[in-house]
Amino acid sequence: MTHDETVRSEDLVEAASESLERPRKHAVLSETELRRYTRLYVVLPIVFLLVTLFGGMRFAAADHSFLFLPPPLICLIFGAVTIFLIFRARLIEFESWFNEQHPILENAANAGVILVIFTASVQVYNLLLPETGLANWVVTALFVWTLWNDIFADFDQKKLLRSLAGLFAIAFVTKYLVLSNLAVKNDASWLQRILENPGKEAATWFLDLPVYSPATGYLQFFTILLFLFGLFLTPRRANTKKLPS
Repeated sequence: MTHDETVRSEDLVEAASESLERPRKHAVLSETELRRYTRLYVVLPIVFLLVTLFGGMRFAAADHSFLFLPPPLICLIFGAVTIFLIFRARLIEFESWFNEQHPILENAANAGVILVIFTASVQVYNLLLPETGLANWVVTALFVWTLWNDIFADFDQKKLLRSLAGLFAIAFVTKYLVLSNLAVKNDASWLQRILENPGKEAATWFLDLPVYSPATGYLQFFTILLFLFGLFLTPRRANTKKLPS
């Protein structure tokens, strides 16, 4: 082999090695991108899945047994409206999360994150709605009125978070502070309860209030804070790279 052929073969080997190393450099994520993807595809799903789990949990007042209540249909509607408001207020940019120029796996992963946000929203409304009775109708009407007005309101990210936080606070106080104090929480006979506290017994019967352990209120308060914290952590753009037009 001549000297020229040897030099040429060395150049070819060097060019081939550079072409193999170039994709590796592009494939390695920077520290900032790694933290961002960890937050988006690991931390956020865990947070919203915990909200989904805790939102259906109740503790019975009699024996503190664990109960899990599935959400009614109206909560799914409220959750869908909440997702619509999140997109409308640009808390999440739809075109950044879902784009035909993204890889299919990335679009699917983003859809999975949106799905867990939806399920968490459904369970938040499930934990805030009184289960039965007149109170259920009153709080449902409050949610319908507020969300209906929010659809046509001029919203940004901060206004949406304030609106949701205020709505959740009113519903939580109504259910776990006002209504829970009206419900009778003892195992005495019906006649004895009427004689001891006729007002509470009448309110429990009229409003058809279920009786839960105080631990339920603490758990649901933590669940609401966890949901709002998850919304705060949710990035506006799933992909920070500019897509070619």
